[in-house]
Amino acid sequence: MIEFRESLKMATSMLLANKLRSSLTMLGIVIGNASVVAMLGIGQGAQELATSQLEDLGPNVLFVLPGSQRNRRASFNLPKTLVLSDAEAIAGQVPSVAGVAPEINRRLLVSHRNLNTNATIVGTTPEYPAIRNFSVAQGRFLNILDLERHRRVAVLGSEIADRLYQTQTPLGQNIRINNITFEVIGVMETKGSSLGSNQDEFIFIPLDTMVAQLVGRTSPYGIELSWINVKAKDGDSVGAATFQMENLLRLRHNIKNGEDDFGVSSAKQMLDIVNTITGGLTILLAAIAGISLIVGGIGVMNIMLVSVTERTQEIGLRKALGAGEQDILSQFLIEAVIVSASGGVIGVVLGMAIVAIVGSLSPLITVISPAAVVVSLTISGSIGLFFGVVPARQAAKLDPIVALRNA
Repeated sequence: MIEFRESLKMATSMLLANKLRSSLTMLGIVIGNASVVAMLGIGQGAQELATSQLEDLGPNVLFVLPGSQRNRRASFNLPKTLVLSDAEAIAGQVPSVAGVAPEINRRLLVSHRNLNTNATIVGTTPEYPAIRNFSVAQGRFLNILDLERHRRVAVLGSEIADRLYQTQTPLGQNIRINNITFEVIGVMETKGSSLGSNQDEFIFIPLDTMVAQLVGRTSPYGIELSWINVKAKDGDSVGAATFQMENLLRLRHNIKNGEDDFGVSSAKQMLDIVNTITGGLTILLAAIAGISLIVGGIGVMNIMLVSVTERTQEIGLRKALGAGEQDILSQFLIEAVIVSASGGVIGVVLGMAIVAIVGSLSPLITVISPAAVVVSLTISGSIGLFFGVVPARQAAKLDPIVALRNA
């Protein structure tokens, strides 16, 4: 124990005597640990954000999407294989469904007086807020009379309302969508982003008005839909609702043996896919950051080897005074571990700071994982021990007479 304390004291004094060299040796470890902690924190933050957004949809929300699975993988411009009568059939004939909201969406130019912006125009029905868990902050949402009478009324997302009306009250004022005037009847509560789109940039108008005034009829089979939002009666009914809707649409679309020209996805399925993707990306980022830790360890070994060459006189003198190979080995190993562990602590603090900054400047729900901190510190200390063995053994094997003669 006394010998260890003596080796620790000598190792510390040598590191403090060569502050610049010690700092440069430590730099690679600092960068490696900071990268690991930051990448894992940001990756987990992205996963948490995606999870919170999809869970906000509810466990019993389903989406009926147009196009075959192959089409959906290969292109964003999906064939419009769903029509309004499909949504009406689901609402009327699928017993495990509690609500249906067909949807048409387009990215269009909107303006108020001299202010212009682009927004996602959503043509839908009064059932939409209940199914997609939206709430109205001011005014009201669309009702059945708006739909039946093809009224030019609009409900604005909170960000669009702030951007176009600023300090004014939007209710009762006009907004122009593709140079067609609509009356603002409501403003939605702030919702945030989901599935890659900013829901606060949505503008909701009656589905029939959108078809008659903005997009027109492009199919002889009815009003083409972007997709259909469906709410099952409860979480336990999701499987039954999916099965019943698939059978109904196959019958309506006359699909017997071929590939479906539609798909049914649940919020849970989307969550599983997102978690798989973000989890894989987090592992990839951590692996890339881990490489920098190894590079830092090699840097420790290189500098320690140079240090052995520079300190041959010191080593020879210690051996001449009675220090054994084990004493020299311990001193150099302790130096390597101190450099790596200190660099690990500094790197972890720096990584945590980076995660905190990213969290404050972005919508990511950044997380500092205690496991990542512990693993990072353990690996950095182990790397110092591992890469310190070669120079330490080289120092311990030096012949004291040769060392003193060459000094």
